[in-house]
Amino acid sequence: MNIHSITPDVTVLSDFIEVPSLGFLPVNTYVLHAAEPVVIDTGLSNADKDFLGALSRVIDPADVRWVWLTHPDRDHTGGLWRLLDAAPQARLVSSFIGVGLLSCQWNIPMDRVYLLNPGQRLGVGDRDLIGFRPPLFDNPATVGVFDTRSGALFSSDCFGAPLSSAELATAPDAQAAEAELTAAQRLWVAVDSPWIHLVDAEKYSATVDPVRGLDPSGIYSTHLPPARGLNERLFDLADAAPEVPAFVGPDQRELEAMLATLQP
Repeated sequence: MNIHSITPDVTVLSDFIEVPSLGFLPVNTYVLHAAEPVVIDTGLSNADKDFLGALSRVIDPADVRWVWLTHPDRDHTGGLWRLLDAAPQARLVSSFIGVGLLSCQWNIPMDRVYLLNPGQRLGVGDRDLIGFRPPLFDNPATVGVFDTRSGALFSSDCFGAPLSSAELATAPDAQAAEAELTAAQRLWVAVDSPWIHLVDAEKYSATVDPVRGLDPSGIYSTHLPPARGLNERLFDLADAAPEVPAFVGPDQRELEAMLATLQP
């Protein structure tokens, strides 16, 4: 896991997962250095991951006051329970649906939950955080984060991209992947938000405009290296999402062909 200090307000813990036939998908956790520190998403759930150890290189887990889970998919919840144990004063920020999904597997400490919907605010000492619904998402519980002080926008799965190498996936700047970024993001739209081909394009576009209007200082996706200076490009991509070709994954014959190339 790579750790990059992006701004005085934001540190990213950059990890990745290799997805056969797609590439190397970034999986980021962000630390927002507010007066009441916030951890946004908690990494992969693989048994070999030491999320808490990596986080401890950035902040003492006991100092964390808020854990904002943008949604409860397994690539966002890997270190969640160990972090809550290590941060006894921290509260878990999620939506009603998010907590419901989590409760299918775990006993949720409801006295530590803070339910927040898109459009609502959370004060974290020296700033307010605003929840918002990203225009592209794969889970109905998704709530992104906009920091009113720094202008940082944490977009969950939106704007993600599987990249061609682990080095690019864990780079400190999305512009390192300039040559492949547009194609990779278009692929991710089709993979992660397949419903996009079924929606009314005009109604969908109306969901992009309010997020664009926030004019973020940086866009921090869970599945893309930090993006600064790329607002126009990323929002134009979001606008064009209904036009991307549909994704069709490998079938059994292709799986068998892939397996045949592996060493015994």
